[in-house]
Amino acid sequence: MKTIVVSAVNIRKGGTLTILRDCLSYLSTLPKDGFRVVALVHRKELVLYPGIEYREFPDTIKSWGRRLWCEYVTMHSVSKRLAPVDLWLSLHDTTPRVKAERQAVYCQTSFPFLKWKWKDLKYDFKIVLFSLLTKYAYKVNIARNRYLVVQAQWLREGFSDMFNLSEDHFIVFPPRTKAEIPQTYSLAHTGYMFLFPATADAHKNFETLCEASRIVESRIGKNDFKVIITIDGNENKYARSLKNTYKDVNSLEMTGFLSKGKLEECYRMADCLVFPSRIETWGLPISEFASYDKPMLLADLPYAYEAAAGCRRVSFFNPGNAEELASKMMALIKGNQEILETVSPKSLKEPLVRSWEELFDTLLSE
Repeated sequence: MKTIVVSAVNIRKGGTLTILRDCLSYLSTLPKDGFRVVALVHRKELVLYPGIEYREFPDTIKSWGRRLWCEYVTMHSVSKRLAPVDLWLSLHDTTPRVKAERQAVYCQTSFPFLKWKWKDLKYDFKIVLFSLLTKYAYKVNIARNRYLVVQAQWLREGFSDMFNLSEDHFIVFPPRTKAEIPQTYSLAHTGYMFLFPATADAHKNFETLCEASRIVESRIGKNDFKVIITIDGNENKYARSLKNTYKDVNSLEMTGFLSKGKLEECYRMADCLVFPSRIETWGLPISEFASYDKPMLLADLPYAYEAAAGCRRVSFFNPGNAEELASKMMALIKGNQEILETVSPKSLKEPLVRSWEELFDTLLSE
């Protein structure tokens, strides 16, 4: 019987929780007489699946000190108690010190590549600290891993250079998307509609889109277009600053958080997706919106090229240049689609997997 340990003690929300659930959902289907699966989690109620043993670590989120102690001290003891361990998969970036036949780490964050700005300190200093420290957190024990799992080719190339590791040590596992379009949400549609769905985080770079909207409005008026952003302006210091700075821009509509169903309906109604984020691991809204074959204005950054690979109605802009974005927005409002181009598909190198089954087959192979 093979023993698989999935370590995810700090995961409790958002996209990382979805990844953990997908992982354990697959592992719960493995034959019980052939595999023992142990999940080390924050709370098992978040990820409860049959046939899996759970160990809870509810206190590790209270401080970085507790997290580091857990990773480099507690996990070593846990691994000895569970021995022999055939595969230890850490789903949150760090490589713990454990006794296992083979280890792997899922690299969830792209923050080591963020070019932070001084204003980020004003809105959320943790973003700056995270961008500075995650690079070093990744490095600790990194050589213990047989593989590092990433979502995109650009991350494989970037981490390979950053850590001086061969690209053969990285498995690319692109996220899967599924479009579900309910008909239960109605949004008044006046003029050309731009959409930017994102959380109220400073690195999402709402200010470039908001400033571009102000520029467009000053030149052609507010009646020919609207810009939907999925914050309400009260979430944090950054969101409140945006709301106060751009309260006079009537074309901006702050909807607040949208459920999956409401977001899908906005995808259906929008004329163009705008995505100015300064850093993303993948940029999931890009690949979700791509199935609609509508125009997209995307930050001229590696993640956007990969997420939009194969799309035929895309234009890229400097994420720090509101004037350039405004020019492209006005072109689309006026019906000029000559600015749009096809994004060439990116050739993905092996090792490459498309499912959790393929991933674990690769991780467990000799």
